[in-house]
Amino acid sequence: MNKRLNSNLYDLEKMKKHLYFLPFLVVLLFTDLSFAQTQNPNVNSDSLNTIILGEYNLKNIELEKKRLVDSVKAATLENQLLKLKTTDNIKKEELIKQLQELKEQDVKRIQKKKAQIDSLRLSAKSFPVNGFFNDTLFVIYDKLGGFSAQERANAIENRIKKLSDNLLFVPDSLKVTEAETSYNIVFSDFVIMSISENDAIWHNTSKKELAEKYKNIISKSILEYKEKTSFSKLIETIGLALLIIFILVLILFYINRFSRWIAKKILEQEDKTIKGVKINNYVLFDKQKQINVLLKANTILKWLFFFLIIYFALPFLFGIFPWTEGFSAKLFNYISSPLQAIAFGVLNYLPNFFTIIVVVVVFRYILKGVRFFRDEIENEQLKINGFYPDWASPTYQIIRILMMAFMIVAIFPYLPGSDSPVFKGVSVFLGVIFTFGSSGPLSNVIAGLVLTYMRLFKIGDNVKIGELAGNVVEKSLLVTRIKTIKNEIISIPNSSIMSSSTVNFSSESDKSGLILHTTVTIGYDVPWVNMHQALLNAADRAELALKDPKPFVLQTSLDDFYVSYQINVYTKEANRQALVYSQLHANIQDCCNEMGIEILSPHYRAERDGNKTTIPESYQK
Repeated sequence: MNKRLNSNLYDLEKMKKHLYFLPFLVVLLFTDLSFAQTQNPNVNSDSLNTIILGEYNLKNIELEKKRLVDSVKAATLENQLLKLKTTDNIKKEELIKQLQELKEQDVKRIQKKKAQIDSLRLSAKSFPVNGFFNDTLFVIYDKLGGFSAQERANAIENRIKKLSDNLLFVPDSLKVTEAETSYNIVFSDFVIMSISENDAIWHNTSKKELAEKYKNIISKSILEYKEKTSFSKLIETIGLALLIIFILVLILFYINRFSRWIAKKILEQEDKTIKGVKINNYVLFDKQKQINVLLKANTILKWLFFFLIIYFALPFLFGIFPWTEGFSAKLFNYISSPLQAIAFGVLNYLPNFFTIIVVVVVFRYILKGVRFFRDEIENEQLKINGFYPDWASPTYQIIRILMMAFMIVAIFPYLPGSDSPVFKGVSVFLGVIFTFGSSGPLSNVIAGLVLTYMRLFKIGDNVKIGELAGNVVEKSLLVTRIKTIKNEIISIPNSSIMSSSTVNFSSESDKSGLILHTTVTIGYDVPWVNMHQALLNAADRAELALKDPKPFVLQTSLDDFYVSYQINVYTKEANRQALVYSQLHANIQDCCNEMGIEILSPHYRAERDGNKTTIPESYQK
């Protein structure tokens, strides 16, 4: 009983000391509460941590207020306990019990504060206290008094750096002292930082243990800085840097010499191993171009090695100086991080890649099967009623395009980045461009497909499209090209062909022959029997005209001054119509002259008042 009483009395003595600081703490509490209530978190940009922990700070203020009230109550009980006589044990027991209850409430308060802090660990932002070489010594989470967490971190950092300039500094000169509500790390009478109850809770430790830990970190950082920046260490570091630079220059020198030696060997191999690159009869690279390519490749490799060696040498140079030591890891990360990302990306993408390969292989063999049927139909080995052999190739192309589109749709979800908004945006953009930009070409493509299945003409046919006539030399989905008798190549859009009339002179010429005809007008004074015979004789002399079926003459009209005679001949040379007409017209003139028939102008008046006949003298008897 006496031991317990003495222990409680000792605790009361300790709490009594806190009583003298109660006025200061009360003023600080209500000042902080007023600040917290009037501060606008949207305007205050002192630190992100203050905004995140705004609600916690308000709750913390309430807990602190309750702690101060409990402290005042405990101090009052302590005074009453000290004034009691030693014989009044019952009253002492009652006061000690009340003090014990206050202690338990304080423990609960700390536990409640700890639970609040644990719930904020993932969202709260910490502010680092950096060392001399941009390394993080420790972090600050909570404010202290009127200082935010960021202001505390900056102030502690500046004090540590000032402490490094003190020549009297030794590790033992840093001390941890206990204050009323915190533990302080001090150098002589200079406070480096204070550790509050909240700081200890944030780090799951006690105030004293956290203060000792930070003291050791600060001591170690200052000693390390002094060691690395000492004169002898700097001389050693500079010497090592010069050695690395010398080795680097030496390596670059020999790489340059090796590159020159390679260039010399390339030039020496002209007409020996370097004779140019040929694919069948096509010269892809002559020997001079091949030498130039090899020399350029040699130069590119040289500069690539220069860059890599310098790049990997710089981290070593940065690493030996304490101020630039952080750049060393960054330079390695610039290459290692992308390489690691690529490697992991490739490994993660392998399942999708194999899926795409399987889909492509399946579609490829399906297309091979369709191509087999196309060849069989084109060669007329396979006959399908109503399906012409010349439809096989365009039908295959249509099926191929549809299957390729279906294959793209199938593999699209497995493409890298297909689910990203950028990829989808580009796809939509390309679709819009294709829709608005291909309205004209698309109509020509559709017209080309329709023309294929209409079988209006084929390559080599002699046709007349609108006012244009010639031989078809090319058919595509967009245009049809014809060659005129003057060797002019005319490109006609397929949509224009669909909207105009087309005459095919070759489609029936190989079977029953093409009928060519020309008209001659002769006066009524010439017997029609004689004229028929002259025209038939002229047709019989035409080399390109067929003898069977026989030519025939039609009298197409009986006009006021003449009769129109039309000679019709059969020919299988549809592509040589101009020559057939030329021969026929020449023969008509000869045969009419031989039979004494004058070919006169329709408005010619044949009055024989001494006028000379139009028949050449060589034909007159």
